[in-house]
Amino acid sequence: MEALSDLFLDALLDSLRMLPFLFGAYLLMEWMEHRSGQGMEAALAGARRLGPVTGALLGCVPQCGFSVVAANLYAGGIISAGTLVAVFLSTSDEAVPLLLGAPEGLATLLPLLGLKVAAGILVGTAVDWTAALLARRRPPVEEELHRICRRCGCEEEGILSAALRHTGSVFLFILLVNLALGWGVAMLGEDRLAALLLADHPLQPFAAALVGLIPNCAVSVLLTRLYLGGAVSFASLAAGLLPASGAGLLVLLRMNPRPRENLALLAGIWAAGAGVGMALQALG
Repeated sequence: MEALSDLFLDALLDSLRMLPFLFGAYLLMEWMEHRSGQGMEAALAGARRLGPVTGALLGCVPQCGFSVVAANLYAGGIISAGTLVAVFLSTSDEAVPLLLGAPEGLATLLPLLGLKVAAGILVGTAVDWTAALLARRRPPVEEELHRICRRCGCEEEGILSAALRHTGSVFLFILLVNLALGWGVAMLGEDRLAALLLADHPLQPFAAALVGLIPNCAVSVLLTRLYLGGAVSFASLAAGLLPASGAGLLVLLRMNPRPRENLALLAGIWAAGAGVGMALQALG
């Protein structure tokens, strides 16, 4: 019984940390939905050119709230796919305090954050350029925001009440998934998760990047502990932490009703993490 209560408490605390970011994102989206127009479309189009740079710099702040905000803004058509990818790849969470708390961790932290920011900018920019070359444009922002509101029937509500409704719905979804993932990690155990990382195998970065896609903060903790204990290399640590976007992945899957697009984005951040990890391993 005590283990179950600890599991629920951990899931609740992880979910509560997202609450201010969720509410802020929906408040902004509802305001834009009520104020949308050609002028706003033009301003957003100009801001998107530097989106991956801004997203990568914001994402490296040591928490995973910005990934939640970015996923919501992408679902609403406000930011580009490249900006979303940049935020996801640069997102930093529990790995930062763990590395700061270890004597040898500080020497790893700055190179790791620099690598995540650089990867976010480069990959995010490449995603936007590719989308432009393929002439793949999403519907206008106003249409995307109306679509989100139609899903819950809040189009006629005020800005504050609609934002609260969206926040509550997605918060409950994140809490339930965090409970399920926390239970799964507890049942599997750290030893088995570590075994999935193919110890001393040349393809370890590929496996680490796959584990990093699990949308739970426990994964970042596990990868960092294994690195500090010498079980995984810096290359595998980077490969796992690059796609580790926390609850942002959950929000993307919940809010963006385009399964193929979501799968393409997940495959892209996994490939970026695995590719960077394999490159570092080859250089090392």
